Amino acid sequence: MKSLRIFVVDDDVDFAESLAEVLSNRGHIVEMAHDGEDAIDRFRNNDFDITFMDVKLPGKNGVESFLEIRNLKPDAKIMMMTGYSIEQLLQQAVDNGALGILHKPFSFDKVFETLKKIEPDGLILIADDDPDFAGSLDQFLTENGYRVAVSHSGDEALRMGQRTRYDALVLDFRMPVINGLDVYLTLKKRGHLIPTIIVTGYADEASSMLGALKQDAMIGCLFKPFNPTLLLAALEEKLT
Repeated sequence: MKSLRIFVVDDDVDFAESLAEVLSNRGHIVEMAHDGEDAIDRFRNNDFDITFMDVKLPGKNGVESFLEIRNLKPDAKIMMMTGYSIEQLLQQAVDNGALGILHKPFSFDKVFETLKKIEPDGLILIADDDPDFAGSLDQFLTENGYRVAVSHSGDEALRMGQRTRYDALVLDFRMPVINGLDVYLTLKKRGHLIPTIIVTGYADEASSMLGALKQDAMIGCLFKPFNPTLLLAALEEKLT
């Protein structure tokens, strides 16, 4: 299973720490909060692959916090947790998009079943202004089990990258309106950085640009023309 960024929100510190420890031991990155207001504040500037949130929280309860978080981040994936029977509150959360409800005490196997449901399933964004090249990559990746979206300009790639959570970005450096470097840096600045493979036919230009990038989300750089199996290998190494 790919490492996920997980948020645990529970005012029972011992329970939260136990759950966090189990998840961390499986290789996931875990953050914790112990009240609704703190959870909401964390979501303003952070994205999580999944959140486990207790219904009974001090201050804003879990459902109130959930609804506010969904206003901030409509795509947030949140699983509610409760040891109490408060069906009306729970139904409100489910009706507004909660992944489901875990009733305490629950087996950690239930947590892992939930994680499997939200694992990234290979959604790739190709950003390249050459329609033939982009179309060929689209067909190749689709045939190898990936789901693919295509943009043909930097501004379009930027809009798509901020609107949807992609597992990887195949990014051409030379594109109209906004070049690939600016797309990468803008996504990073706005908190939407996607693991990125640079593709370019200009090796000298790419070398100088790559020096301006930090490597935190760079999978690599492929120089056109390249064997598409090299791209497939890079994606499989990153996403499996």
